[in-house]
Amino acid sequence: MRTSETPATILHKANEWLTGNYDDQSKEEIRLLLNSDDNTTLIDAFYRDLEFGTGGLRGIMGVGTNRMNIYTVGAATQGLSNYLNIAFAGLPQIGVAIGYDCRNNSRLFAETAAGIFAANGSKVYLFEDLRPTPEISFAIRELGLQSGIILTASHNPKEYNGYKAYWDDGSQIVEPHDVNIINEVLKVKVDDIKFNGPKENITILGAEMDEKFLQKVVSVSLSPDIIKRQKDLKIVYTPIHGTGVKLIPMALGRMGFTNVIHVPEQDVVSGDFPTVISPNPEEPAAMKLAIEKAVEMNADLVMASDPDADRLGIAIKNDKGEFILVNGNQTVLIFLNYIITKRKELGLLKGNEYVVKTIVTSELVAEIARRNGVEYYDCYTGFKYIAEVIRENEGIKQYIGGGEESFGFMPADFVRDKDAVSSCALMAEIAACAKDDGHSLFEMLQDIYMTYGYSKEKMKYVVRKGKTGAEEIEQRCNINQYDFQLILKEYKIKGNPKYHTEIKSGKKTSIHKYTEDFVQRLEKLLADEKDILSKLRSKARSDLNNKRKAK
Repeated sequence: MRTSETPATILHKANEWLTGNYDDQSKEEIRLLLNSDDNTTLIDAFYRDLEFGTGGLRGIMGVGTNRMNIYTVGAATQGLSNYLNIAFAGLPQIGVAIGYDCRNNSRLFAETAAGIFAANGSKVYLFEDLRPTPEISFAIRELGLQSGIILTASHNPKEYNGYKAYWDDGSQIVEPHDVNIINEVLKVKVDDIKFNGPKENITILGAEMDEKFLQKVVSVSLSPDIIKRQKDLKIVYTPIHGTGVKLIPMALGRMGFTNVIHVPEQDVVSGDFPTVISPNPEEPAAMKLAIEKAVEMNADLVMASDPDADRLGIAIKNDKGEFILVNGNQTVLIFLNYIITKRKELGLLKGNEYVVKTIVTSELVAEIARRNGVEYYDCYTGFKYIAEVIRENEGIKQYIGGGEESFGFMPADFVRDKDAVSSCALMAEIAACAKDDGHSLFEMLQDIYMTYGYSKEKMKYVVRKGKTGAEEIEQRCNINQYDFQLILKEYKIKGNPKYHTEIKSGKKTSIHKYTEDFVQRLEKLLADEKDILSKLRSKARSDLNNKRKAK
């Protein structure tokens, strides 16, 4: 290895693993990295510590401080356990639920975490096999537990895994607990981690919890009679190799649908995701096999869930009979328009109902709510903030739905996170209702636009890997207002930024929104000119000095 080109801090951290309380296999892998002619992987593995952020952990699997492994998972679990013992000091015993998805090492990480929680005195409820993320949230609430985790990297590529942490209401952790937990995790060293707690502290969850969850899922139905008439609706569903295969077909059957068509290649549970590059239902490539099956079977609806079954992607037939993908904003519009209008039709709107959207989600949601006399809330991005709104209104107002543009929706509050299981069940019902009226989901969407106004959006994915990728992302994101104005002035990029204030729980949030053309031009500029900020800052300093000299 070219040690002269490897930073001393990297070598120091790698040697700590070689001499510290780590297993022999990990040490051997580090030796291989140290002896490699290419030090890129070594640097990426150790240049930083994998951060336990407000959403937990997420990273590439492997050895090192910047990787998902039993030691980074162990430190996170020990830190979380330490904080739970502080926050719930008055309880005789703390209860924690643990779930995991289909990814490689998810079961290993789940069992590792279970042992650590058990060693710290907690009562652990570990699912017997992979389960959807929303069921973990449900189990926390159902069992009256104080916390829970799920091992998943959601829709990220196969080399990733992750760790999401939940609080006692079944939602992902928010302030002040998030910061407090992070502080506890930062204190943990490898010798502090209590691995391998007593087995008697671990209870296995299985079919009984599934049954309770499915009973709640079926309760989202607003039109059971229509489903009886349209029970043979042709639905193609794919779990994209993930946890949805466990419960979503069962949920559709419980709702009354009898013609659920599978994509056999993608029913295979695998953390390698062999049929896709990325198991993300937001991306057309991930939906390709399901759409091909739908064309073959002349299906009415295509639905897909991501590996941990919290996100939902759908494809519907347009006016030419061709399957098209529905984006996240459109999906939220279809859901909330149906829920509100159907509840209105059934006399179920009593005046205390509300819906929630995040600030990056279509303003048409607000328009639909306003026109129908339903209160709506805007909140920051992430379902933990939707759950926060629910928590603040608990026992006062009734939550009837909420979502965001990232293909997530939560039809009811028995879960406090994105829920593709309930969402698939409800979307199938909506498609059945449209067909029963002699229409399609595409026509239903057009009716929404005709009634409430038209919106258009486009999603762009940018992937940057490793240390250099992280630095590029940071450079792009770390543009302050001064830098922003320099860019606008120098390159004469004209846009129409609109300033407005959203109100969430009495707090005001300032938001700037820009035209699509403005955003595209700015993105191109940042991509084409890597050193744009240093150049502009230098030019600004030069101009300022020249002005001073002139005076």
